[in-house]
Amino acid sequence: MAENEPGLDPLKEDARITSLNERLAQAQSDEAIRRGEGQDKGEASYRLGNRVLSLLIGGLVGGALIGWLLDRLLGTSPWLLLVMLFLGIASAFRNIIKISNQRSK
Repeated sequence: MAENEPGLDPLKEDARITSLNERLAQAQSDEAIRRGEGQDKGEASYRLGNRVLSLLIGGLVGGALIGWLLDRLLGTSPWLLLVMLFLGIASAFRNIIKISNQRSK
């Protein structure tokens, strides 16, 4: 018998509450962007990857160029080129390790 008795109908969602929730979500999103929290983490990773790549290329090219120039000026064979190339690579890896330690903290 209880199945056939009319009960209270659930209240419908009020449009004002829905509108308030939408405005609140928009305000929270705007505030997060204003504080700088809304930045995409993928963008930061992309910038970090570009920085690491530039350090590697800069170390290789810089070391090779300085070594080649010193070889030309001093008349040594490719020894200074090789030494400076390895020093450039070591410097690049040292800087990359330094960057990775800063990010992990």
